[in-house]
Amino acid sequence: MSRTTDFFSEGLDSGMQINLSNKRKKLFLTAFALIILLASALIGVIVGVKSRNSGFDNSNPESITDSEAHAIVKSACSSTFYPELCYSTVTSHPDVTIKVKNLKNVIELAVNITVTAVEQTYFQIKKLTTRKGLTKREITALHDCHQMISETLHELLDVMKGLQKYQTKESLRHHANDLKTLMSSAITNQETCYDGFSHDEADKNVRKELEQGERRVEKMCSNALAMICNMTNTDLAEEMKLNARKLKEEVNTEWPGWLSAGDRRLLQSGTVKPNVVVATDCSGNYRTVADAVAAAPSHSRTIYVIKIKAGVYHENFEVPSTKTNIMFVGDGRKSTIITGSRSVKGGSTTFNSATVAVVGDRFLARDITFQNTAGPSNHQAVALRVSSDLSAFYQCDMLGYQDTLYVHRGRQFFINCYIAGTVDFIFGNAEVVFQGCDIHARRPGPAQMNMITAQGRTDPNQNTGIVIQKCRIGATSGLQPVQSRFPTYLGRPWKEYSRTVVMQSVISDVIHPAGWYEWNGNFALNTLFYGEYQNTGAGAETSGRVKWGGFKVITNYADVQRFTPESFIGGGRWLHATGFPYSLGL
Repeated sequence: MSRTTDFFSEGLDSGMQINLSNKRKKLFLTAFALIILLASALIGVIVGVKSRNSGFDNSNPESITDSEAHAIVKSACSSTFYPELCYSTVTSHPDVTIKVKNLKNVIELAVNITVTAVEQTYFQIKKLTTRKGLTKREITALHDCHQMISETLHELLDVMKGLQKYQTKESLRHHANDLKTLMSSAITNQETCYDGFSHDEADKNVRKELEQGERRVEKMCSNALAMICNMTNTDLAEEMKLNARKLKEEVNTEWPGWLSAGDRRLLQSGTVKPNVVVATDCSGNYRTVADAVAAAPSHSRTIYVIKIKAGVYHENFEVPSTKTNIMFVGDGRKSTIITGSRSVKGGSTTFNSATVAVVGDRFLARDITFQNTAGPSNHQAVALRVSSDLSAFYQCDMLGYQDTLYVHRGRQFFINCYIAGTVDFIFGNAEVVFQGCDIHARRPGPAQMNMITAQGRTDPNQNTGIVIQKCRIGATSGLQPVQSRFPTYLGRPWKEYSRTVVMQSVISDVIHPAGWYEWNGNFALNTLFYGEYQNTGAGAETSGRVKWGGFKVITNYADVQRFTPESFIGGGRWLHATGFPYSLGL
């Protein structure tokens, strides 16, 4: 796992062990405390900066009355799902009358206060790790939570930076999308932590102790997201009105700022030159992919290419958040295989079961297979977990059974890939588009049913969801002869506002005529959004589909346009920088 989470050590599997001496543990805790202090200091600087639209100035503390500030806060909080929590937390800040003059100031202060709440959950988790008698999975789940805290802090800091730059010369739409993605990810992190304690009865006791703090942070993040949506949607509408035309996404107008001139030339020429080579026969720089990732530069501003030669790599590893702009290039999906077998039944959490986990932003991979061989009887067993924003995969295979591909968070794109599994085998809460992919159900365990998707949106303001476009949905050769015995569905609602759209795809008769399946009784059936648009094939007939309030057969072009790669993941801004093929529209 991440190199910053080492004090949760006992009982983790060898591929991601994090054992430390007492001295190193003390050094880690000191370092983390310094990070917290620096983060708080940075937020204080950012909040104190007078941006173009912020309207407040710490040098003039008497420029607004207490009642006026409270009225602004109350108005801002009225757009949230937890207005009382929003109002009470923001108005309790001692500097509210100094720092609040408009909606953006309220958001800045709310995010600042949320950082403090996240820090408090860190110390709560630290205390829990000292408890005797914890199971291996509970220790791993606490480790997962710590990673989620670290990522949430980074995301909230990035939100503060984004608010400082809001409505500068850059695209307003880009600012809005970035802010929504960051806050959506922060909410997802809290759910991820919480879900790690849902496997055994003993887990639920730890879950109960974490519940109050985690739910409070999640609600505070939800409030900040709601206010961001209110502000940006209003500003976008005003910009449209002023321009007297519909705003359009800027498509391929310039290369993203994170690419160097050299990278641009390489991508334009179609040439990918490796920085290092991984080979099992010692003919490269490293024998394991994990070692190559560990040696890669941190926070790279240029694409760092790791060539993985043909071979089977038995590894479990993570590309941590510090490793940005990493690219894996294999010798072909049938030749370069990274495989593992961790599972929930084997003692892991779902989050930690991944053979490969990708966290560092702007990750790219092509011509590789990611695999988990735990089998259908071992419950959740992830082949690939993607927590990387602006990540893309081309001609890759993801092979597993239950929970094969965990599209955890951030903006993601999969083109010409092959995904196979059984129960909920594409799941998570990213903004993700699958284009031109083969998505095949496998033969599950006895008495099981196949669910292609289990999307996990928990808040209606999250800009997350699963979009399957121009794909081929079918059954593997192992399932085809017996598919009548194992019903297969397009998906089920893992969380309350689950959102999945299947459009312009070929659906075989492996899909049950009802199309979709319940998670638990009537849960989420009216709050979810499941859509189908212009699909073909024996399984695409919609006359027998479920009659849920949240299901829709989309017929209007305008209604489906928002789920294209251009609109849904802002593809026109970054997909050309991947060097992979793609289509932005319908």
